[in-house]
Amino acid sequence: MIDWVRLFNFSVSPAEIFIRGTVIYWFIFLLFRFLLRRDVGAIAIADVMLLVLIADAASNAMSGGYDSITDGCILVATIAGWNYFLNWMSFKFPGVRRLIQPAPQALVRSGKIQRKIMRRELITMEELQSKLRARGRKYQRSKDRLSGRRWGNQRIAAR
Repeated sequence: MIDWVRLFNFSVSPAEIFIRGTVIYWFIFLLFRFLLRRDVGAIAIADVMLLVLIADAASNAMSGGYDSITDGCILVATIAGWNYFLNWMSFKFPGVRRLIQPAPQALVRSGKIQRKIMRRELITMEELQSKLRARGRKYQRSKDRLSGRRWGNQRIAAR
């Protein structure tokens, strides 16, 4: 028989769940922000982190890692709340956006490849060439420049 009270009752204090979720969210966010600066693609680091944390928290709640579903729901809501709050703050305040999101680094300026920035951002030539191909550009190794129509002030940037 299903124990409905145990299923939806708190097994841990909601404040403790909130604090645990908050600490883990910020720890992983700061780890990603300062140690893993590369953002390879259109999805932001915070969004990837949100998906991973919610999946883990939800799986614990579903598999019985917590004693109740309510515990898992509070943890998921805490993590989603922090993510929404950071996105909102970034939208409203440019200073917060600069703090939370690393500034893009130009890998190509006026058709010239910036190898020093590529080394610092740990971006390979193959990754850059893939981005260039997506934009209809070619790289000429002998000239270390891009070919095609006039490049002008366009830039390929790494986050």
